[in-house]
Amino acid sequence: MRVVVSVPTAVLAAALLLGGCAARGDTPSPAGTPTPATASGTGSAGPFSATDVAWLQLNVAMIERLLPVLDLVPDRSADPAWRGLAARVEEDHRSALARSRRLLSDAGASATNPHAGHDMPGMVTAEELAALRKSTGRSFHLLVARHLRAHLTQTVRVAAAAQQSGAHPVVTALAAAAVQEGIDVLAQLDQLDQLDRLDPDHPPGQRERVARAATRPTHHLVLPAPHRTHI
Repeated sequence: MRVVVSVPTAVLAAALLLGGCAARGDTPSPAGTPTPATASGTGSAGPFSATDVAWLQLNVAMIERLLPVLDLVPDRSADPAWRGLAARVEEDHRSALARSRRLLSDAGASATNPHAGHDMPGMVTAEELAALRKSTGRSFHLLVARHLRAHLTQTVRVAAAAQQSGAHPVVTALAAAAVQEGIDVLAQLDQLDQLDRLDPDHPPGQRERVARAATRPTHHLVLPAPHRTHI
């Protein structure tokens, strides 16, 4: 059974985001406490703090929950603007996922996802994913936009806190990139919302202009090369 939880660690409550990881609903369960993070992993760029590890674990969990949503877009949307945006977001998220996993390995953190089975803010539930699989066209676009917006809003919140409170420079750079990408894609979602509200035939050229704005490439931050850790 899927559990709806908060993240009751001092690291996430105090260092990442005050209240930002509160659970959906009014009765959070104490189950699913993340694996305690340590700062024992050390590389040439410096040690990993508990905040670094906690954010990386949450980042992995959130990305893993979003990818099945993005995978649905090519088959359920014929709109090139939506397909293009989903493809770019998926590419960026898969890259961030791989980097987060490498950094967790460098930090000596457990490979087990401490958030598995938990529905947290910004995460798509199994029921919501099932509803997406049954929808097409504009209704599908509206659902994807809602879930992507929730994911990105939460991602920006916790990544901004990790950028400010983290210790390892590669982790804080990755958090900064997540913030920038989230802001950029949220702006593109606003453009796609406008596009979906336009009549397909009127006014001439307006849909094309909005589509070009919505699919403008996001700004990519250049991250420092990851350092292998020697523990």
